[in-house]
Amino acid sequence: PVDPSLWKLDAFKAELYDKAMYQGGKPIPMPKAGEPINDDWRRYGRSASDDKAPIIAMMAAIDALKASKIGLTSNIKLFFDGEEESSSPHIETYMTKYGDLFKDISVWLLCDGAVYQTGDPSFKFGGRGITGMQLTVYGPSRPLHSGHYGNWAPVPGQMIARLLTSMKAEDGTVLIDGYYDSVEPISDFEKRQLANAPNIDEQMKEELELGFTEGNGQSLNERLLLPSLTVRGLSSGSVGDKARNVIPSIAIAELGMRLVKGNDPEKMMDLVEAHIRKEGWHIVYDEPDHETRMKYPKVIKVVRDKDGFPAIKVNMDQPEIMSVINGVKSFTGDKAVFLPSSGGSNRVNNAIYDVLKTPAISVNMVNHDNNQHAENENVRVGNLWYGVDLMSVLMTLPNDISKK
Repeated sequence: PVDPSLWKLDAFKAELYDKAMYQGGKPIPMPKAGEPINDDWRRYGRSASDDKAPIIAMMAAIDALKASKIGLTSNIKLFFDGEEESSSPHIETYMTKYGDLFKDISVWLLCDGAVYQTGDPSFKFGGRGITGMQLTVYGPSRPLHSGHYGNWAPVPGQMIARLLTSMKAEDGTVLIDGYYDSVEPISDFEKRQLANAPNIDEQMKEELELGFTEGNGQSLNERLLLPSLTVRGLSSGSVGDKARNVIPSIAIAELGMRLVKGNDPEKMMDLVEAHIRKEGWHIVYDEPDHETRMKYPKVIKVVRDKDGFPAIKVNMDQPEIMSVINGVKSFTGDKAVFLPSSGGSNRVNNAIYDVLKTPAISVNMVNHDNNQHAENENVRVGNLWYGVDLMSVLMTLPNDISKK
């Protein structure tokens, strides 16, 4: 959904800017045919990058190859998922029901996500899993006047803050017992590819105005190979001009967990629950009744994510994948970045792996600062041109992948 109040323009009436808004960009008119175009221009609008840009790049590449009388060296099938932003809830059903349409596919190219933060071409060979939990902590049965009851009635916001702090150290280490135990190590080939990737930590710290980062000196790419624990939402009472002098009755935290190869979503949630119990909390799964609230000093309701899925990782050095890697290198030279996994999660990856048993590669085209899924989403014009060129190369690879 779109929140118009957060956008600086009409999200559904795309506009062209002379550069990114955060760089002081201003609206400019669309150029006429034959007029020069600047690669750094930005096209703003809902889903400009994710995922209209790759679709346009695919179609433009096919048109360009036809116009140039260059034949495809592979049979190409196009698959469009209109539910990606809602975690693709029906993707496994589609692939199971229509599996015969996909049985002759050698490799899937998932045209989603952004190029490397340096602007270099990037390709990823897996995706993290995802799950989460909602935690609700209970204080008084109704909001209380903080003057009359403060220092006596427990404050849910502070109670849940103490619990959350117990889960994660300041350096980013998750303190939940066993949280890292099931992580599968990456291969030597993957380690070499990771070592070849430019370090972008200082660039991103400057861009995001971060005075410190988690991980005790580990790079962003290294941190993406570990399961994460994120407080993705926190609520208790009100703030700003709506704040009141009360002790709220509840506090709610939303936990997000990004998983890596080896992590089982259900078992990871079990570990979190075990930690909560270790901290002295009584867990319920429905609203607690009066008897429960009076019996236990610390009551917490847990709602577990039912739609999570595990991480997927393709072996980068298998023949089908190497044919694509080598073909890409013929186009990009040594600039391309090949990473074992994306930091994000994509159910399509899992459906392809679980249902079709076929390898998939994440082919990134758009700019890293595109604001995907958020307000003021945009695509850099130069990245759109790059996408057209890249798709043209991938559709004409002169190697074993073209046998089918």
